[in-house]
Amino acid sequence: MNADFLRQVNPVKRIAIVGPECTGKTTLSQQLAEYFKTEWVREYARGYLNKLAVPYQENDLLMIAQGQMRIEDEFAGSSNQFLFCDTNLVVMKIWSLVKYKKCHSWIEEEMIKRKYHLHLLTYVDIPWEDDPLREHPHEREMLFNLYEDELKRLMVPYAIIKGTPEERVKQAIKVIDELKIN
Repeated sequence: MNADFLRQVNPVKRIAIVGPECTGKTTLSQQLAEYFKTEWVREYARGYLNKLAVPYQENDLLMIAQGQMRIEDEFAGSSNQFLFCDTNLVVMKIWSLVKYKKCHSWIEEEMIKRKYHLHLLTYVDIPWEDDPLREHPHEREMLFNLYEDELKRLMVPYAIIKGTPEERVKQAIKVIDELKIN
């Protein structure tokens, strides 16, 4: 089935959790899915990069982006009301620009086509945790600003989420309720 058909059959409300590395995106995605009793889409990049026997290259980012969108569409068909996405193409664009100073046209075009009811932008106020897949421990504030600038440029609804994991999930639930997207 194609992605457009799936979106028509199950008009689930997609909420993307975006932001710099190590800012609680996965934790927030899991907590929100649990609270709303629905699905969440894991970050495709982790599995992909862990399977590589060599350092990733620019073309790998396109493969990761396409894989992320494929699993997002798969999960949309089995989700209740919401689908929480632990990353989306905004993340892929920023990653591409920071790493390679350019972004593949497919990522840019698909990013504009895909619609989300809300983006939750995670702030850099939680401690950095080392991980072999993380690259920018001292540039998180700069990266946060790139994310916010991109969301503004796209003119999409977003909210900044800060604080402890408990505070973050409460903030996100409040934003979702206030927007009446549930």
